[in-house]
Amino acid sequence: MSGAFHWKRMVRWAVLAVLAADAGLLFWNWQMRGAAPQSQAAQRDHLRNQHEALGKDVHHAADIRARMPGVEKECDRFLDEQLLPSTGAYSALAEDLNRIARESGLQARGISYRQDELADRRVMEVEVSASVEGNYQSLVKFINLLERSQQFYLLENLALVEASSGSGIRLNLQLKTYFRRKT
Repeated sequence: MSGAFHWKRMVRWAVLAVLAADAGLLFWNWQMRGAAPQSQAAQRDHLRNQHEALGKDVHHAADIRARMPGVEKECDRFLDEQLLPSTGAYSALAEDLNRIARESGLQARGISYRQDELADRRVMEVEVSASVEGNYQSLVKFINLLERSQQFYLLENLALVEASSGSGIRLNLQLKTYFRRKT
């Protein structure tokens, strides 16, 4: 009899464990059922916002693509109007810098060039180093005329140092310009 009692006791505990697990799963399912629509709505709203943002990006990219031919024409016009052709460009560049220095009451010295080929571009980059010497007003006029020049210059660096003669200051310039390559 004691074996039958022991067996009945084990079955009761097993049934109680299954009922407790079932109750726990029922409670968990009831809790998730109430939260699921809220989380799905939040996820839907997030996806809708993401879709709108990506749609705006696609629309912006399409606008850029539509404007590309006009931008390319403007770039070509800029290259043709603002940059010197590569043939004879160094003498024209030196002449322009000397003209600007002369109009400013200065003299350009030590003009040197370093050319850099830009791959897959219609231009060559040229770094120009030069030195001019004079009084402060002449140097300011030089920079002003440099900015207003028909030639395209980018002023990369300038350094003021005392002139060797003691009668003024010297301006060491580093410029960049570009020449149009033959196509």
